[in-house]
Amino acid sequence: MKRGRTDRRTLLKAGFAAPIAWQAPPAMATPADGALFDPDTLFADVRAYAEAGNKQSGGAGDRWTADWTASRLDAAGFAVERQAFEVPWFEASLCTLTIGDLAIASTAQPLAVPTPPDGLSAPLRLAETAGRLDGAIALVRLPHRRWSSLLEPAARAPIADAIARGAAAVILVTTGPTGEALLLNAPADKPLADRPIVLLAPKRAAPAIEAARYGGQATLRLTGRGGRRIAENIVGRRRVSAGRWIIVSTPRSGWTDCAGERGPGIAIWLALARWAPRAFPRHNLLFVCNSGHEYENLGAVHLVETIAPPPGESDFWLHLGANAATRDWQEIPGRLLPLPSADSHRFLMTSPDLVEPARRIFKGQPGIEMAYPSGEGAAGELAEVVRAGYPRHAGIFGAHRHHHAATDDLSTVAAEPLAATARGFRDLLTAAIPADR
Repeated sequence: MKRGRTDRRTLLKAGFAAPIAWQAPPAMATPADGALFDPDTLFADVRAYAEAGNKQSGGAGDRWTADWTASRLDAAGFAVERQAFEVPWFEASLCTLTIGDLAIASTAQPLAVPTPPDGLSAPLRLAETAGRLDGAIALVRLPHRRWSSLLEPAARAPIADAIARGAAAVILVTTGPTGEALLLNAPADKPLADRPIVLLAPKRAAPAIEAARYGGQATLRLTGRGGRRIAENIVGRRRVSAGRWIIVSTPRSGWTDCAGERGPGIAIWLALARWAPRAFPRHNLLFVCNSGHEYENLGAVHLVETIAPPPGESDFWLHLGANAATRDWQEIPGRLLPLPSADSHRFLMTSPDLVEPARRIFKGQPGIEMAYPSGEGAAGELAEVVRAGYPRHAGIFGAHRHHHAATDDLSTVAAEPLAATARGFRDLLTAAIPADR
């Protein structure tokens, strides 16, 4: 399969052409359905997910979440299987940039290339200055953004340029809303470069930037252990006949605890898994919880290529991606102040026939009240679905302010907007598949 890439932060054009007419109004929820989509119920699942800890693919938190979601699917009446695949891993034992007597804690950017055990000592240079960087440690300052992937041109290009000019290592300052180091998604097959790439939190970067202005001497130390290990997609099937399929997918893995990045999608997915068998008794159901996301959608690629039913046998695919329903924050210098509403930096994209129904269903919900046709630029794992040719689909993706930061904890989720988003996706499924009722 030929795979392209869409930058999720590319400006999305609004789809103003009239889509196919609305198929059916959303069905009224039963009292049992209402309990599934209650704020407290949904938030309890986000809490359980957050408390599992770090979610790097194949690690302890990811394995716990795999077992937990598998047991929940089993309890909902699905036949559960696991799709295993290999992923890289690395655990840093030391990652510091030392300037004189100051040792600055840093973060290894996967796939990590370690330094020698005693470190790499070299002049520290700003990468934006002209000229050769032979043997230097180049400091790259990224512009302010909610960073997500190492393959984004604005991140990849300055790294490649610094290495082409002879840099022996790269320090990447990931400037963003939190001031934290932001781990970036990366391909699983090999490192971006054959030299160390280390992330430096903007809030700790001032001494390094000052030293780099004058070519001050520094020592970079990155040591640890790594290799390859098994990660698993959790696959739940409910087959009732030779009929058509409804597919609902969500990723569960990521670089940090991922409470806001992944937790809301997981909670909504679990609620839909309990609701859908009653709502669509004549449809086959496939519910999938993917690992490998931080390796450029690796789990989703395996799913689409080998597990998912053919597009011609599928009526609808719903994908619940990053920032499905995460708290918004006021940004003031040096601080983020929590708001009770949802972060609007989330995009809802659908096949053309569902644009207008989605806009009606999500009216008033920040960011997703304006659904867009997926042809305008689907990103993340939804892009894999669209490229594979599934004609009717919808998906949400985005990046909240703590996206890919170590601070992505339970405080990044608010229960009320989570519940409103969950009810919206329940109603969108109802509108997309009216014939089952």
